[in-house]
Amino acid sequence: MPVDIDTEKLTTRVSALVDAAKRAGADQADAVAVIGRSTGVSVRLGKVENTSSAEGDDVSLRVFVGRRVASVSATAASDPKMLAERAVAMAKVSPEDPYQGLADAGDLAKKFPDLDLLDETVVSADQLREAALEMEESALAVKGVTNSSGAGAGAGLGGLVLATSEGFLGQYVASRFSRSASVIAGEGTGMERDYEYSSRLHFGELDGPAAIGRKAGERAVRRLNPRKAKTGPVTVVFDPRVARGIAGHLSGAINGASVARKTSFLREMMGKQVASANITVTDDPRVVRGQASRPFDGEGVAGERLVMVDQGVLKHWFLSTSAAKELGLKTNGRGSRSGSSVSPTSTNLAIEPGEQSAEDMIRSLKTGFYVTEVFGQGVNMVTGEYSRGASGFWIENGELSYPVSEVTIASNLKDMFLSMVPASDLDRNFGTAAPTLLIENMTLAGS
Repeated sequence: MPVDIDTEKLTTRVSALVDAAKRAGADQADAVAVIGRSTGVSVRLGKVENTSSAEGDDVSLRVFVGRRVASVSATAASDPKMLAERAVAMAKVSPEDPYQGLADAGDLAKKFPDLDLLDETVVSADQLREAALEMEESALAVKGVTNSSGAGAGAGLGGLVLATSEGFLGQYVASRFSRSASVIAGEGTGMERDYEYSSRLHFGELDGPAAIGRKAGERAVRRLNPRKAKTGPVTVVFDPRVARGIAGHLSGAINGASVARKTSFLREMMGKQVASANITVTDDPRVVRGQASRPFDGEGVAGERLVMVDQGVLKHWFLSTSAAKELGLKTNGRGSRSGSSVSPTSTNLAIEPGEQSAEDMIRSLKTGFYVTEVFGQGVNMVTGEYSRGASGFWIENGELSYPVSEVTIASNLKDMFLSMVPASDLDRNFGTAAPTLLIENMTLAGS
C-alpha cells in the first residue's frame, strides 16, 4: 500500500493540542495520534471471500490538573481548543490519582535510532489476492487435504506521533505484511484442521505463498487418526508455536501493573529464582526490524534492552510511569499506548535458546507428549494454575509416533517455569519468541 501518511500535519496537530491544554489550565498534558492503514484479501476454494481496506488517524489528549487526570479522544480534524477545554473540565471533577503523571523530562528519548521499521513496498489488492490463491492451491494439492478454511494476505502500516508538555516530540511508522492459510484433512468425524502463517515488517522477508500453503496442508494431514493418551504424569515438549504462549504467560506475570494490583503469582518474587537456571529472558525494544520494536514508548521514554530473567532469577518488572510510581520504582520505557491510556507491556521478548536441538531433546525421551496446539482459558494468573486442552504427538523411544487429541495437560506455572528447558531453535521473528520447551512432571488427563 502507498505510504501516504502526513506525519508533519499530525505533529502539528498533537503539538497544538498540548499547547491548548496548557492554556486551558492543565499542569501537564500529552497528545498522541495513532496511525493505521490496512488492506487485506481472503479467499476460499478459489474465490474471493472478503476484501478490506481501512485507515485512520485518531488523536487522544490526556491532561493533568494536580493529581487529577482526564482524557478525550477524537479525529485528527477536531478543534484543539474545544478538546482541551473539555478535557481540563473533566479532570477538575475527577478523583485524585497519586500515581498518574507524565514521564520525567530526564527519562525522555533524546535520539531516535533508525530501526528500519518501514518498508515502502506497494502491494496491490491483486497481488494480495494472487498470494492468497497460491497458498490455498498449494495446500489443497497436499495428499489427504479435503477442504479449505481459507487463505489470506494483508499489508498495513501503523505508528505513533507523540507530544508532551515536558518538551518531547517524536513519531515513528512501521509496516506489516502477512500471509496465512488454514485447511482441513480427512472426512466426516475424522477431519483435522491446521494452519501456517508468516508475518514480517519487510515484504521481501515473508515466507513464499506456496511454502506456507504446503506446510499448512502437511500439518493438517499429519494430525489424522489421533488417539487418546493414558492419564498420568508426563514430560511435555512444547512446539515453538505453543511455547510462545508460555513465554506470554511469563511476560504477563512480570507486568508491573499486575504486580501493583496483586494479580500476579510472581508478585513477591523479585530477585528470587522463578525459573530453572536454563532460562534467561530478554526484552529489547530496539531490535532492527523487530516485530515489536519502537524508538520510544507510549510516554516518550527510550527503553533499553533488559535481561528480565537471568538464569532463572527475576531481575525486572515491565514498567510504565504510573506502574513504576505505584511500586516505588522508575519506569523502564515499557509504557504502551492504547488511546489515551498507558500500561506496561513487553516489546521484543524472547526466552533465550539452550544448547540442545529440538530433535535431540525429543530423542532423549523414552515417552512424552509433543504439544502442537492448546485451547481453553484454563490459566489463572493470580495463582499460576494451568490447565489446557491439548493436541499433538506421542513420543515413544525418542520419536513422534502417532497424533494425540482430546486430552488435557495441567500443572502450575510456578512449577513449569522451574523445570523448563529450552532447545536451540529460537526464531526471533515474533514479538514474543520462544524455542521448543521441555517441561517435566505435568499431568495428562486422557483415557
